[in-house]
Amino acid sequence: MFSSLHFRDFRLLWFGSIAATFAMQMQIVARGWLIYDMTRSPMALTWVMLSFMLPSVVFSLLGGVIADRLHKRSIMIVSGLLNTVATLILAAIVYMGDVTFWHFIYFGVFNGTVLALSMPARASVTPEIVGRDQVVNAMALQSATFNLSRIVGPALAGGLIALAAAGDTSSTQGVGLVFFVVAVLYGLSVFCTTLIHYQGKPHQQGNKPIADLIEGFSFMRREPLVVGLIVMGFVPMTFGFSVTFLLPAFNADILAGGPETLGILVTASGAGALAGSLLLARAGDIGGKGRVMFYAGYLWAIFVAAFALSGSLITAMVFGAATGLAGAVMGSLNMSVVQIALPDEIRGRVMAIMMMAHGFMPLGIIPISIVAENLGIDVALALAAVLLAVSLVILRIWIPGLMTINRGHDD
Repeated sequence: MFSSLHFRDFRLLWFGSIAATFAMQMQIVARGWLIYDMTRSPMALTWVMLSFMLPSVVFSLLGGVIADRLHKRSIMIVSGLLNTVATLILAAIVYMGDVTFWHFIYFGVFNGTVLALSMPARASVTPEIVGRDQVVNAMALQSATFNLSRIVGPALAGGLIALAAAGDTSSTQGVGLVFFVVAVLYGLSVFCTTLIHYQGKPHQQGNKPIADLIEGFSFMRREPLVVGLIVMGFVPMTFGFSVTFLLPAFNADILAGGPETLGILVTASGAGALAGSLLLARAGDIGGKGRVMFYAGYLWAIFVAAFALSGSLITAMVFGAATGLAGAVMGSLNMSVVQIALPDEIRGRVMAIMMMAHGFMPLGIIPISIVAENLGIDVALALAAVLLAVSLVILRIWIPGLMTINRGHDD
């Protein structure tokens, strides 16, 4: 289950990921709670998510070129420092009570831009450290760190908000305290990255950047399965992750819950996702990856529909955990197969194209949010479940080869 941790540099990358993902999950809960408390609008949650993710559409391609031209370790360190400083500034603004909705938009754009320029390097360095036969295990363990943070991070964030605010959960001081903790965790992640020996040497130096981009798109044109995998990791998952994006609205409107309840719901979803990630890590380099991805996606749709119909905290926790498990298996396996299929010298640019596609994800949430505003959050999530299942069926008909992917590196 932990075979890829035998590599020293991957251990450091993994520990850094633990700190960063804990920070991210705590930030999501604190930000989501404060924004919904300020606005009472599901669309406001979506706009903030858009401000963070849309820079991926604009800057991810540049990030891919940078990843293949510069040392990946340096890219990760600089971007981590920028993210840490920005979080400290936002924490001070929130703690002093001067925060507005637009602050979250401004900082979302900045942090999203930094992430877009650095994620291709971070995503493409793992196969170079552990080798192709350990990619599934390594990606599953990285997914496990993310999902572990979803278990502990949200509950910790909700508890800190309630504790620091002394019962007044509308107080910005509690949220500001969480953001200070988040900044410290981001700093720990940067420290771990500085200890990594592997530099991630550049693969492209002679060509002009525009030529590098053209080469990336040309590679994808010759590899329809890679295109299909990227679409599979974007369209169905957009609808599946509607639960995560709109969870603060579901918590408030359906369950009438507070920050502690929101933390419990996110924790339940994270527990299921952690189980899915560890299951995949234990399975390792399995055969029939294509079938497993599709079957996990169909189960995901069923569980999202069941979550939408949940009327109590217990049932929401159960089906939230089930959605997390199915989504983690599908998502981790999809990313692993993409990584395995790409040569080292072009991985950064193709991963950037994948990140750019993911940047459009909030656009798919907009119609779901509009339905939530007008017909209710339960109806909106039920619609998302239907769209998740339908998109998988269309993908299977459009590119039947996706279903027949075996191991990914010997097909």
